[in-house]
Order: sequence, then C-alpha cells, then structure tokens
Amino acid sequence: MTITVDVISDVICPWCFIGKRRLEKAIAALDLPVQVRWLPFQLNPTMPKEGISRREYRITKFGSWERSQELDAKVIAVGKEESINFAFDRIERTPNTLDAHRLIWLADAKGIQDAVVEALFLAYFTKGRDISNRQTLLDVVAEAGQDRVKAESLLKGDKGTEALREAGELSRRHLVDGVPFFIINGQITLSGAQPPNAFVEAFRQVGGSK
Repeated sequence: MTITVDVISDVICPWCFIGKRRLEKAIAALDLPVQVRWLPFQLNPTMPKEGISRREYRITKFGSWERSQELDAKVIAVGKEESINFAFDRIERTPNTLDAHRLIWLADAKGIQDAVVEALFLAYFTKGRDISNRQTLLDVVAEAGQDRVKAESLLKGDKGTEALREAGELSRRHLVDGVPFFIINGQITLSGAQPPNAFVEAFRQVGGSK
C-alpha cells in the first residue's frame, strides 16, 4: 500500500522546512512506500513581484527588528535539531513566491518535486538567495534537475497558476489557516511541523503498518 502525503506549504516558511525534515524522518522510520506531493500556499499573496526588504517586512509584521530576531533565534535553535542551518542574516529580501510555486508544479511532471522544494528551501534559508529574482530562481531549479528551457518557457506564460487555485480550494475545504499542513491518504490531517512520531502514528492509522 502506497501512502500519499499532500503537503500544503510555502517555500519561505521556515516551519515548512522543519516539517519536511520531520516527515522525512518518519518515512525513514517505516519501510513503506510514501508518495509526497507539494501543494502551494502563499503566505504573502499581495507581496510585490520583486519582493521587499526582509527587515522592512519583519518590522511591519512583528513591530520591531529586535522581536524579529528573537523569533529567528528560536527557529535557528529548532533548525539545528533537524540539521538545518538557517542563516536569516544572509536574507536581504522577502520574496513573492508565485513563480517558485509554479516551478514546483512543473517539477511534479518530471518526478523531481521534492528535489526542487529542497533546493528552494536551501537556497533561501541557508544561502540567502533571492528567489523572487527569475534568473536566480531558474538557476536554483536547474541545479535541482529541472529543464531550464522548460522552466523559463513556463515563467513567460501563466501555466502553473491553476495549481494555486486548486490548492486554495483544498485549503479552504480543510480550513487551513497556516502552514505546513499535511493531508495523509486524504483522510488524516496534521497541522504544523509535527514531530516524526505524529506522522508515524498517522501512517499506521491509514493502514500502512501494524
């Protein structure tokens, strides 16, 4: 029996990256075939296409840069437990993630969605690369195995935007108000970066293991 996991996430959500690592631990703990599909969620759908200064964005969102740094420190500490080296000091801009999600959608057809998601997380969170810049975005997905010509062609049109609409409908159906959000076999839902044992238990509930 193959277990399906639909992950609703955004590539600029650090807890989505942490949730990915914990999901991977759960999959490794059980000798089971698990198919993961990444679905889009924009934390900032009205973000300018070119993104904005991260410092400006975080001050507006949290009231002060000091508060933002306190929150970042907590995420950095949790990230270390999952072997993620968050480098928020390298991030200059908070990007619009529409194009990133469109390229994740494209990667699904080639079976490299997970690799592209991983590459985007690493590029943004550990290297501070500006993934709202199209050339940078194309570089990142090409490094993950995506055909650069196909990716560039997609970005010139509007393909992939339907994935956001479909995921939006799914999110509304499940009353998703934050990410990451996991849907297992269309039956069990988990909200937030759950510990590995929560995923293992959910897998068992859908009949994946005794």
